[in-house]
Amino acid sequence: MPRALPYLLLLPASAFLLVFFFYPFGLVVVESMTRDGAWTTGNFTRMTDHWKFGQAVWNTIWLTAIVVPVQLVMALTMASVVQKLKTGRSALLYIFAIPLGISDLAAGLIWLAIFEQSGFLNSILHSFGIIDRPQLFLGYQSVWVIFLAVCLAEIWRATAIMMVILVAGLGLIPKEYNEAAEVFGASRWQRFTRVTLPMLRPSLQTALILRILMAFEVFAVVVALGGTTLPVLMGETFQWQFQLQDRGVAAAYAMVILGLSVAFSLIVLRLLHVPKGARV
Repeated sequence: MPRALPYLLLLPASAFLLVFFFYPFGLVVVESMTRDGAWTTGNFTRMTDHWKFGQAVWNTIWLTAIVVPVQLVMALTMASVVQKLKTGRSALLYIFAIPLGISDLAAGLIWLAIFEQSGFLNSILHSFGIIDRPQLFLGYQSVWVIFLAVCLAEIWRATAIMMVILVAGLGLIPKEYNEAAEVFGASRWQRFTRVTLPMLRPSLQTALILRILMAFEVFAVVVALGGTTLPVLMGETFQWQFQLQDRGVAAAYAMVILGLSVAFSLIVLRLLHVPKGARV
């Protein structure tokens, strides 16, 4: 009985994953590769032939490529500030983490209130005499403004996720390493780049993978700020599933998102590989 106990304890979680993850995942795979009951690549062909597919892929990749590095720098800075504080650390951590409690859609609506025609930005610009009348910043003619607004909303909303992970990682690094480097004359920048960052790799891996996966799944913020003007992969998945009523193409989009997520996660794992002997 004692030998079987670990397997019995794992059984509920394994059954849950089997029923609520692997089985639905298998259904999506089959859905993406069948049409009218026959195996085919027609769903993928229809998806790639659609004029929005290329835009959706590049918009999603560009959004990830811009937002994630900016968030990484901001999260590292915020985590370093929080880690060095001796008083008020918990209060500042809670303040930084406030956006974590706001849903994607609510974050999009908050930034919509800033950029819309009767919003905060137009009021400020008009009060300073920069514009004569309210401007339509989020119109279909200004896709780059919508893209910028989505980037700002995503940076504001999700930087705290990376910060919390990095704060935990910084707390695991023994102070003796930095103190020893300081004794040997290392500057503050050298201690950060040659001691702190290498030892923070496991936390960086987790933070980057989690944030990249979330970036590929961006949806509600884009819908709130741009509707269908700015196509992204998750938005197109929703459109094909519920508006165009084509579950096969929607499943094909889901497989593309999965493939990109796995590929970029593997790249992060490879770039930030931590040898077993080097782990704290």
